[in-house]
Amino acid sequence: MTPVPASPVALDPAFLAAFRAGTLTRNQAEAALPDDRLAIAFLLLQLSTAIAHSPGTGPHTPPSALPTFAKPAGKTRKKKPGAKPGHEGHARPRPDRIDRTVVHELPPCPCCGGTLADGRTPRTRVIEDLPDNLKAEAVEHVIPRGYCRKCHQQHEPKVPDALPNATLGNRAVVFTAWLHYGLGTTTSQVVDVLNGHLQMPVSTGGLHDLWHRLAQVLTPWHDLIGDLCRSAPVLHLDETGWRTAGDTRWLWCASAQDATCYWIHASRGHDALDAFLAEEFQGVLVTDFWSAYDAVARHHQKCWPHLLRELKEVDKTDDSEEWQAFAKKLRRIYGDGIRLKLARDALGEETFAQRLDLLQKRLIDLAIAGYACAPARRLAKRLEKYWDALLLFVERRDVPSDNNRAEREIRPAVLMRKASYGSGSDRGAATRSVLMSIYRTLKQRGIDPLAATEAALRGYIATGVLPPLPANPTSED
Repeated sequence: MTPVPASPVALDPAFLAAFRAGTLTRNQAEAALPDDRLAIAFLLLQLSTAIAHSPGTGPHTPPSALPTFAKPAGKTRKKKPGAKPGHEGHARPRPDRIDRTVVHELPPCPCCGGTLADGRTPRTRVIEDLPDNLKAEAVEHVIPRGYCRKCHQQHEPKVPDALPNATLGNRAVVFTAWLHYGLGTTTSQVVDVLNGHLQMPVSTGGLHDLWHRLAQVLTPWHDLIGDLCRSAPVLHLDETGWRTAGDTRWLWCASAQDATCYWIHASRGHDALDAFLAEEFQGVLVTDFWSAYDAVARHHQKCWPHLLRELKEVDKTDDSEEWQAFAKKLRRIYGDGIRLKLARDALGEETFAQRLDLLQKRLIDLAIAGYACAPARRLAKRLEKYWDALLLFVERRDVPSDNNRAEREIRPAVLMRKASYGSGSDRGAATRSVLMSIYRTLKQRGIDPLAATEAALRGYIATGVLPPLPANPTSED
């Protein structure tokens, strides 16, 4: 038998496009189908190679790079969107103030042109809109200066509305910093908004300089947020890639109950964690299975969704009986752990402790059993290494089974990275770490970041002392 050539032969572009798009007609198929069985096999190999080497259709291609026709159909929604009938509706609240009132006159009858009788109580409708003269306000400050004959120095009152020698006020600095570091708006977009809609000419360099000065003033808040994370009973950690001045760095995120701290470091290992934690973390560290986390805390909870997603990926390529049995047992252990945690109060502490011991024994038995299946053998080693860090969420009421908190808090940074491609300098990376930490922490605490940072900046300019970081209004402390 003649061997089938390994190199693909050029196919008809129209045939290949129709095959890939799912619009291949019967005539096209019959015209391209060879008569010989060996030629048919060779044609299938050609199609497989052509599709695998076509742009955006490889085995490791991210979903965003796939063409629309190559993506699987989305899940069908089983229920109608929105609240169920009879539930209280959700609408914008009525504003607390009315700036002006417009009284409308009755027009003639639109049907016959007759005069309408004014006999019914008028209704009211409140509309909120932006003013047509949306522009910056320029304020000239007249500052008196006086000479002290006793100390022989000249003094003048401080202007708390702006940083020294700055021509942009505190509101503009805080608002633009929030747009960039809080919402992820690019610097060029912020400049376009100020220059266009707000009629406030600014330059990119001038704006960045004011953001750096704002971060320098608020650095004590960032240090305090870091201390709160380091002393938290439960801390979530995650990291993602970051570019600084063209070099590869890592943006780290530590998130506790009411504080989130970011820092950018050149290392993805122990050096970055040691720089933040300084010493062994005393609480529970909730992370994924990245080994750098193992040596920085006494107590760990590993993220179960990471493990379950890996099981799902292996399911796609391995349908052996041994693997299916292994995956089923591991999923059942997780489900039993969730149910045991929820039933703790009903069971009582003694029964709860007994069932927890049995659950741990099941996990250990699953980990130390021998497996011929390579994926099961690989994951069994992980279970053997981290068995005590997988069921801590059942024992501790305040520990979750996932690392969703850190993943949610690091996601805004990922979106900002897509828009701004990282930081242009080490100073810019430090500014980002400070302002992002403050904005995310204030948001966690339900505090308006614009009002809080503007008040802090104004107080610092007036007194030289930064006010305390606003506390969580719902905290019991």
